[in-house]
Amino acid sequence: FAPEVVFHENKCIGCGRCVSLCPERHVVRDGGHVFLREDCVLCGRCVEACPNEALSLCGEEYTPQRLFREIVKDRHYYAQSGGGVTFSGGECLLQPEFAKALLWAAKEANISTAIESMACVKYEVIQSILPYLDVYLMDIKHMDPEKHKKFTGKSNELMLENAKKVAASGQTNLVIRVPTVPGFNDTVPEITAIAKFAASLPGVTKIHLLPYHRLGQDKYTGLNRPYLLDGVLPPGREHMEALADAVRAATDLNCQIGG
Repeated sequence: FAPEVVFHENKCIGCGRCVSLCPERHVVRDGGHVFLREDCVLCGRCVEACPNEALSLCGEEYTPQRLFREIVKDRHYYAQSGGGVTFSGGECLLQPEFAKALLWAAKEANISTAIESMACVKYEVIQSILPYLDVYLMDIKHMDPEKHKKFTGKSNELMLENAKKVAASGQTNLVIRVPTVPGFNDTVPEITAIAKFAASLPGVTKIHLLPYHRLGQDKYTGLNRPYLLDGVLPPGREHMEALADAVRAATDLNCQIGG
């Protein structure tokens, strides 16, 4: 994990300030600005000089202590709203010691805690943070291990086993969330299979169907990375309602669209 410079081409006004500061990595070619990110040393001078925010720094390194100082600034809001702090990602459990330190600090400060995670880690990692966790928002994308592996690169056995263990522990409020992606898992049989698994987990009463969206596509473009779901459109509201109705017909879970 490391910061990266994002180039928003549609915001570039061609002023040339970045070129004058860093001619090795910012060049004008065929009348347009080209950012040669492979050799970028992340000094940030081009970002600071850009007058139209066409360049921005994506990601910033924090210690747990520094980040917690930001979190506690909203302590009164948490108390008034009944909310708390949620750690997400990416996958927050890929930095387990960092996550554990923040969760512990939040609980010591009487701030409610939650994580969004697909549980694709050893159970020992999950077990270490459970004493400091109020709500576990766990992604389950598919019940078919082969299809899960084809679309995500990994099978689902570890995630499903961890879901069973977290539920059996009784240490946190486990909520199952399903990122619903057309062409991958948006049929009634696929969604109801996940719902029936969720309903079999001790203590689980809620499932969230999260409609696929394209809000991150511009960031892929700015980082010069391919967006692999370019031809996939978000599911319509009527289709999502039909999936939610199927979940309610198949289980007693409290099913909501979005989360």
